[in-house]
Amino acid sequence: MTDPPSKDKKDFVTGVDSNARKSPRRVVFVTRRTSAQVKAVDEDQVQTFPEVLFRALVAIEVLSILLVWIALLFNAPLEGVADPSHTPNPAKAPWYFLGLQEMLHYFPPVVAGVLVPTLVIIALIVIPYFNINIEAEGLFLQDRQSRLRICYVVAVAMSLFLTYFHVYVALVPTLIVIAFMLLAAQSSPQSASPFRRYLAAQPLSYWIMTWFLFELVVLTVVGTFFRGPGWSWVWPWRN
Repeated sequence: MTDPPSKDKKDFVTGVDSNARKSPRRVVFVTRRTSAQVKAVDEDQVQTFPEVLFRALVAIEVLSILLVWIALLFNAPLEGVADPSHTPNPAKAPWYFLGLQEMLHYFPPVVAGVLVPTLVIIALIVIPYFNINIEAEGLFLQDRQSRLRICYVVAVAMSLFLTYFHVYVALVPTLIVIAFMLLAAQSSPQSASPFRRYLAAQPLSYWIMTWFLFELVVLTVVGTFFRGPGWSWVWPWRN
């Protein structure tokens, strides 16, 4: 005997159809005579998030007021009129290029000016074609031992590479990020410390972006405040 049909029960019968609205089957066999498409119709209501637009508007207004306030209180650090017969020492690039200029101090121009930017662009093109961690699960929550071994190999390789070229300003942020990654590997979502639970829940993309931004900030700060004539190391409070 079979139970009488009920409104609470779902129909799990398979079928052959291309209209998902008319026949909302859970499993459908797509044959040559059907196409796996949804015949959509115009909706009376459109999903929107007006509060997000309002927050963005408030953020833009606050930022604009802050920038105007800074412009009124502080003068721009402009130098004199450019003299083609006299090149300032050091000749520094704009602040958003000082990280790259700092790398040119350590690496050959082909490496810092061509190879590294090219690898970054290639990574931005290739990464979207990999399997994306949609659930954004923690890096060490699955296959912990294998991923930890890969982390050790990458950490040692990067440390040796930066040490070989004496790029200690980039080595320090790298070691700091690696230390936090190892702490995340020893943590779990059930840890007593909220900070360790936070680290354990971060995916690989979080660690890559954190390392990249950390390096960018450190190299830019060093190039802005700690480089003097001949790109030599100077202490800003002594100049």
